[in-house]
Amino acid sequence: MYLLAVDWYYILEKFLLIGLVVTLSMVVAMYATYAERKVAAFLQDRIGPNRAGIFGLLQPLADGGKLFFKEEIIPLVSSKFLFILGPCLAMITALLTSAVIPWSTSLHLFGKDIPLQVADINIGILFIFGVVSMGVYGIMIGGWASNNKFSLLAAIRGASQMVSYELPMGLALIAVLMVVGDLRMSVIVNNQLEHGWHIIYQPLGFLIFFVCALAECNRTPFDLPEAENELNFGYHQEYSSMKLGLYLFAEYINMFISGVVMSTLYFGGYDIPFVNEATWGINQNLLAIIGFVVLMTKALVFVFVFIWIRWTIPRFRFDQLMKLGWRTLIPLALVNMVATAAVILWLKK
Repeated sequence: MYLLAVDWYYILEKFLLIGLVVTLSMVVAMYATYAERKVAAFLQDRIGPNRAGIFGLLQPLADGGKLFFKEEIIPLVSSKFLFILGPCLAMITALLTSAVIPWSTSLHLFGKDIPLQVADINIGILFIFGVVSMGVYGIMIGGWASNNKFSLLAAIRGASQMVSYELPMGLALIAVLMVVGDLRMSVIVNNQLEHGWHIIYQPLGFLIFFVCALAECNRTPFDLPEAENELNFGYHQEYSSMKLGLYLFAEYINMFISGVVMSTLYFGGYDIPFVNEATWGINQNLLAIIGFVVLMTKALVFVFVFIWIRWTIPRFRFDQLMKLGWRTLIPLALVNMVATAAVILWLKK
């Protein structure tokens, strides 16, 4: 009976943590749309949304309500099951990537330490890559099931772009894993707590990873699958109501999770820069809250940079996009990986 009770407490703890992480991702994605419009307005000398609530803070709720109440349209010539499956798959894969991220140090509640990480599996970073690579199926299925030539062309663009940029991203990550020697996200963070942030040792690897993250999230200047001036709104052209909302939300969740992953891999995760938290002598729970706020701050800075880039840099041509990935980023990632391996071998002698 005791073992059964412990298992139920563990399951309840994980379900609560999953609910909190999913809610956090949805809220951040919701207000990232508001930030997108406000930053765009500032850069274009406009005001932006300011009608719904104070400073327009209720605008994301108004947008969500509009999407919920719009008519659901499923084209007669579409593959209906796949047409519905596409946006669902995009949303699920976007949310799953947060499962292995250590959000902060452990909380101490009810006489036990509760880690703020849904699953600390020994292939943590590979799990993220595996789930992210599944996201392309949501785009491909949605574009193909619409039975629209522009949607299909945009989906093919998205698939080829994601496959191309996952290679240099993976190679840049291998250099980090060489330094750490472990795939678990918690170990990657702890290694930075002891030896310094990886951005110090891997500046080129971070730059490659960041550029590839832009392409993986379909963000400008790599938003070719949504090139409205070429493809009539892209792969979700035939979608309406919350099916369209799921695709749009998935992009912003991917953007937020990409910021969290880059903060975890290269900027110490929940580590507070230039201070030693162990000397503060404060409560463990307060320290965990501070660490969570620090990680969120780092991630939101990346979200701001993603938005800033969108409204600053023009979109590439598709041939330029592929050329950058295959002829520039992959060779640079290989050079970075070989140089990292050489330095590690030299230091071990």
